[in-house]
Amino acid sequence: MESQRTFLLIGLMLVSFLLFQEWNNDYNTPKADPSATTQTLNTTSPESDDYIPSSSDSGLPASATAAKRSVIDITTDVFNVKIDTKGGDIVEADLLQYEEVKGEETPFMLLGEFDGNQYFSQSGLIGLNGPDASANGRPTYQAAQKAYTLSGDELRVPLTYVDSNGVSFTKTYVFKKGQYDVGLEYTVNNATSAPVQVQLYTQIKRTVQEKGSLVDQNYLGAAYGTDEESYEKYSFSDMADKNLNKNTQGGYVAFIQHYFVSAWVPKQDETHTLYSLITKSNAAIIGTKAAPINVQAGSEQTLNATYYMGPKESDILEAIHPDLDLTVDYGWLWFISQPLFVLLKWLHSILGNWGVAIIAITIIVKSLMYPLTKAQYTSMAKMRALQPKMAALKEKYGDDRQKFGQATMEMYKKEKVNPMGGCFPILLQMPIFLALFYVFLESTELRHAEFVLWLTDLSTKDPYYVLPILFGASMFVTQKLQPMTVTDPMQQKMMTFMPVIFSVFFLWFPSGLVLYWLVSNLISIVQMLIIYRGMEKQGIKVRG
Repeated sequence: MESQRTFLLIGLMLVSFLLFQEWNNDYNTPKADPSATTQTLNTTSPESDDYIPSSSDSGLPASATAAKRSVIDITTDVFNVKIDTKGGDIVEADLLQYEEVKGEETPFMLLGEFDGNQYFSQSGLIGLNGPDASANGRPTYQAAQKAYTLSGDELRVPLTYVDSNGVSFTKTYVFKKGQYDVGLEYTVNNATSAPVQVQLYTQIKRTVQEKGSLVDQNYLGAAYGTDEESYEKYSFSDMADKNLNKNTQGGYVAFIQHYFVSAWVPKQDETHTLYSLITKSNAAIIGTKAAPINVQAGSEQTLNATYYMGPKESDILEAIHPDLDLTVDYGWLWFISQPLFVLLKWLHSILGNWGVAIIAITIIVKSLMYPLTKAQYTSMAKMRALQPKMAALKEKYGDDRQKFGQATMEMYKKEKVNPMGGCFPILLQMPIFLALFYVFLESTELRHAEFVLWLTDLSTKDPYYVLPILFGASMFVTQKLQPMTVTDPMQQKMMTFMPVIFSVFFLWFPSGLVLYWLVSNLISIVQMLIIYRGMEKQGIKVRG
């Protein structure tokens, strides 16, 4: 197989893959029920259709009550958080260290309401005596203050509720300086003369959303981990097909989006049920449910869980749960992507600029793959040199393909040329290229990362399309330098238009990715000139 055909095949495979992904996203995303509308939460409206899991596996929606709501504001060095006193849920979370839009002071809203879409963190107590299992709906908690601000290393926000029997429930959120994981402590103080049974549940609720553009191939949906499955995606379409129902010791549930994740991590030494549901108002829910516990009369017991809401940074996530770092999804080439990302971070720690670090890692990778590159271009040049002999054989044997094939193989053997020599090196390099692709795509550190001049955000497209144009030019130069072995007119035309096609395709790609491909092409051009110059000195005709 000639190398030009390989390039053409790889390009068509890439475009076809992304088109298939887009079709798959459109086909598998469940659509909203036209008869239902998304509920909007505010501080004075009736309760929305919050899903409260029952003590059995088949939960039922809680009764809606027209109760007044209020929110408690919490401010830390990394968060602005709003907690609804109705149920004690986190209904908004702004990440103060991350801007919503590059150059603006508005913090990134991870949880909250977005144009009618909801994204909340919910938790409560069910069971025989759980306040969230009441027929009157979820409890309304009391707080000593309307606003809390972190002033030291830790901030505790206690919410209290006393039921009609005199059982006291204290739901405490624990915020820590510089941390995106929030502790949940649920204390049950049973001052009555009879035991009470409660069951802790934690869940994430998010309106079903469709994927974005063709170039946005990042996963948007739920995921979970069990004691047997480290990381499993559970998309909106999976939830629509079947409710999740798994028993596990420990585990976690999460909702994943580009650069960010929210996850509930229950106590790892206890057994839990992981569940999911799509509500009538088109909200997807994934959660955990602990086993029931009995709090004896005159005693107190505390239940715990951890909620993470923040960037997808592997080290931080792994410290919370050994498998939670897998939500930084590098795909099936994770074993290559992970060490490449470690190298990229190390380069950034030295160079201080993510764009320069991308250039540096590209140079390192291309240098390490130079033997493969040399084998590729050497094979291409030798094949080009054999074109006159190939034409003579074709003229000699005409339409007798069997004899032509035998003569061709004998010629390859005599000239010590491997016809696959230009193909294999490219195919061997593809896993590296794809692994780097996902590193650049998944790395939160590249979000809003500046490079030089007009390139102030490597996670978004080049605003002036300079990099895609330069990439197309470099691809055009590469084609001109390569010895052309394709003789089919149609394939020649497609090869000629490939730089234009890829330039247009890359117009909407993150500039960090385009920068990588541009630098890779420039290095390939330099390597090609060096290799061809050496071959020409040996008397091997490469071009012309």
